[in-house]
Amino acid sequence: MRLPLRPVSRLSACCCYRPAAFSRQFATAQSTGDAAAAAAASQQQKQKSQHPQTQQAQQRTQAAASDSRVHIVEVGPRDGLQNEKTAIPLATKIELIERLAKTGLGTIEVGSFVAPKWVPQMASSDEIMEHVLQHKISSPVPISYAFLVPNSRGLANATAILQQHADAYVAEVQQARELAESSGESSQAPVFKPAVELAVFAAATETFSQKNLNCDIATSLERFREVISAAKKIFPASVDGQPSPTPLRVRAYISVVLGCPFEGRNVDPKRVAQIATDLLEMGADEIALGDTTGMGTAPRTKELLRSVTAAGVRHEDVALHFHDTYGQALVNTAVGLEHGIRTYDSSVGGLGGCPYSPGATGNVATENMVYFLESLGMKTGVDLDAVADIGSWITGEIGKANDSSVGKAVLGSRSRL
Repeated sequence: MRLPLRPVSRLSACCCYRPAAFSRQFATAQSTGDAAAAAAASQQQKQKSQHPQTQQAQQRTQAAASDSRVHIVEVGPRDGLQNEKTAIPLATKIELIERLAKTGLGTIEVGSFVAPKWVPQMASSDEIMEHVLQHKISSPVPISYAFLVPNSRGLANATAILQQHADAYVAEVQQARELAESSGESSQAPVFKPAVELAVFAAATETFSQKNLNCDIATSLERFREVISAAKKIFPASVDGQPSPTPLRVRAYISVVLGCPFEGRNVDPKRVAQIATDLLEMGADEIALGDTTGMGTAPRTKELLRSVTAAGVRHEDVALHFHDTYGQALVNTAVGLEHGIRTYDSSVGGLGGCPYSPGATGNVATENMVYFLESLGMKTGVDLDAVADIGSWITGEIGKANDSSVGKAVLGSRSRL
């Protein structure tokens, strides 16, 4: 497999892509830093490197640089639950988040600051943000909680809560490790203060943009420019003379990149690539390409990724978000892996759908994704057994079928022991 290139700029020069044989052993590539340069690093940079937000970015960069490490973004608590008609108790949502946080997942998408009249299930997102900022959850890795902010009003609501809890961005990683070591409990999962990420949603077709955002694509991008800029300025450069937390990380989704419920399968990959470059230039940290309808196939996924690369977007700035409507999510994931993409979204129990995409079924199940990736020799750091238990529990809680074939197989094999 060809390793992803690492240009200096956010937008790289075009590079060629040659798919590798799928059975090829994935090699691990690690770069070594210069000792003198490391010794010359400033104290401020050391403090910044201990911050959960910075650690998350480092982990993603390492995942892109190392061909065997994959970062999974769990979207179940937000994308997985948003379309449920029956109100889910806040306590159930919080329990789901806390249980997922203990499995090794580094990013969990947990809420959306969207108007409750449009997505009633997300009406408790303010309470969820309050909870994750005020309560330390045991986690084996630094963890980040993501919230969708579709417009300036949503950002304002999120900002009000974030500014009330700015201390939640103070890293306690080193203290937690020292405490664990001194108490002889170094094997116990450390406790980290959480980081928070924000996300915006664009669309790849005009009709979907109108249905989802009530405006055309050009107008939506101008609005997102304001949202992204404002999100990066939520915290000042310093607080009481001390360096402030690193700027909030902002992910930008592009929906229906491989098929639109209104315009069909032939979504222009070059237009998707242009939208991606526009969002990166606005300051987005990552582009999540969403196959919202599940219409994507391997050839069209390959064509899309070639177009995105040709537009100068780096592999490490791309995530892939597949729905399994037609059973193609893992096939398309394989294409993404061959192309060098190392960040993938998934949902526990295969929960999910899209309220603006009629007929679209759930996201690819986290259990299926973890099993698939690790069967190829990739490393996810996620406890498959624990996620299988959570998938069985949450689908039972909300009265849905468990759509993870792997999750059911794991539980079935355990019951036969």
